[in-house]
Amino acid sequence: MIHEHEIPNGSRLYFGKSAKIKRDLESKVSDFLYSKNFQEIITPNFSYTQHQSIDDETQLIKISDESNNQVALRADSTLDVARIITKRLGRTTDHKQWFYVQPVFTYPSSENYQMGVEWLEYEDTSGIINLTTELFELINIKPLIQIANINIPKLVANELNIDIDIFKDGNIAKLFNLKIDWLDKLINVTTIDNLVAIKNILPEVIQNEVNKLINIANNIDYNNITLSPLYYTPMKYYDDVYYRVIYQNATLAKGGKYKSEGVSSLGFALYTDNLIKILENQKV
Repeated sequence: MIHEHEIPNGSRLYFGKSAKIKRDLESKVSDFLYSKNFQEIITPNFSYTQHQSIDDETQLIKISDESNNQVALRADSTLDVARIITKRLGRTTDHKQWFYVQPVFTYPSSENYQMGVEWLEYEDTSGIINLTTELFELINIKPLIQIANINIPKLVANELNIDIDIFKDGNIAKLFNLKIDWLDKLINVTTIDNLVAIKNILPEVIQNEVNKLINIANNIDYNNITLSPLYYTPMKYYDDVYYRVIYQNATLAKGGKYKSEGVSSLGFALYTDNLIKILENQKV
């Protein structure tokens, strides 16, 4: 029996103090992004193409439109924003810097609020990470930035002829069991100095990607970073260097480089619900 006061599992309810924190947070982030020449976009809640963003299609909430074509509730905003700007709005705007404040939905009834940035045709990964750290300084949180490069585990898996799922699953024990000295050292990397110290003993096939990670990290104006060269993200569209923002065991943001319609871009999403929990505790 479902009582009148119940809400679906995974849905969100904010009121009073938490609603005010949410509104203030969204306003502060929006004002900051406007000051950086970003414009806002609000995309449709429904999409024909969400399967292109989500690796596991069972997470999608699917229905049919009036012509019986399958549509899904928005489960991710990144590719939708890029596609709508380049394909639908391309004749009316040439602006490349966009942000959104809107929820995403996953099966069976989960909703999560996000604030995100998409910078089309922009390729300075350290620049987008620096923009992210400025936002966290604005809201008075100093998180850890974890930086990775999806091409490194892919190339390592190919070099050693092992399943990429080992990296997807984070099965470090299986990697240590291979007893490969350079791989053990790469697993233990956490700093720029660690990675610089071992890069010359790494297989030549991954050295370019390792150098890319080092160069980007060196250009980040922030001192609380960690490198995770073998971390593998489950996001379907990241294809290069990407990052996570972590604070008190919660993920507060994710971002990185991706391609949409053949165009390389950079973006990130802030996880509003996790941020609200932290800000509520700070203001007690």
